[in-house]
Amino acid sequence: MEPNLDKIDAAVLALLHLTSFREGNRAFHITRAWKGHDWDALGRLHKKGLIGDPVGKAKSVVLTEEGARRAEELFAELFCE
Repeated sequence: MEPNLDKIDAAVLALLHLTSFREGNRAFHITRAWKGHDWDALGRLHKKGLIGDPVGKAKSVVLTEEGARRAEELFAELFCE
């Protein structure tokens, strides 16, 4: 059985929304999320331009504007009624 990596990436991105938080003020902020997920999936999300580079000592990763928007959409689609 071959896993669908796009579905895995969507689930990981949705879960990043679950652990996301904003830093900054109203004029300028960034969205971060705890990066305790599969490294391969995080790498693919980075290549797709949805998150910043996950490699490093930081325990969180930066979501791009598109990544934060898509993460929220996927979270609602996959986990809300």
